Amino acid sequence: MPRRRTLSDEQLLAMVLALIQAEGPDAATFAAVAKASGLSGSTLVQRFATKAAMLRSALLYAWDRLDAETARLAESVPKTSEGAVALLVGLSKDYGDNAAAYGEGLLLLREDFRDPVLRARGAAWGKALTAAIAGCFASAQAPETIARLMLAQWQGSLTWWGFSAGGPVAAYVETELRRFLAAVKA
Repeated sequence: MPRRRTLSDEQLLAMVLALIQAEGPDAATFAAVAKASGLSGSTLVQRFATKAAMLRSALLYAWDRLDAETARLAESVPKTSEGAVALLVGLSKDYGDNAAAYGEGLLLLREDFRDPVLRARGAAWGKALTAAIAGCFASAQAPETIARLMLAQWQGSLTWWGFSAGGPVAAYVETELRRFLAAVKA
């Protein structure tokens, strides 16, 4: 008879993700996760088989959370340019206000690029996010083009915020997106 799990998969993946976010992907060893979770290394090996599988599972869990938050925000904002700004500012809040921590978080992006399954999740999220932003510009001449340009501006503003770290990330992103909209008159 199998033993009852003391931690659900979701609880364990949240712990692995927290460790990765705090110390980077290379820190997610079976020993470190065992220490953080209170589970034995052998239990972790039974659940994940390899460190790579554990890392992939944690990052897929992160993608699930991002997909859910993106869908929630997309449903809650008005289908206007203001709604597009609100959606992207809402997604930016999860980056925190610490530029160094944001930079460490970019290591997760490296892992997403390396793994074809994670890369596919990123591509799918990009399509969904583009569609959500395009829906905010449905009456414009080229809504998908505006959406893609706005997403590029958003990602660029996150990078520039990381260099300047002049205040909260959400305020910086909002200012930059409003500048973009004023420039394209969308």
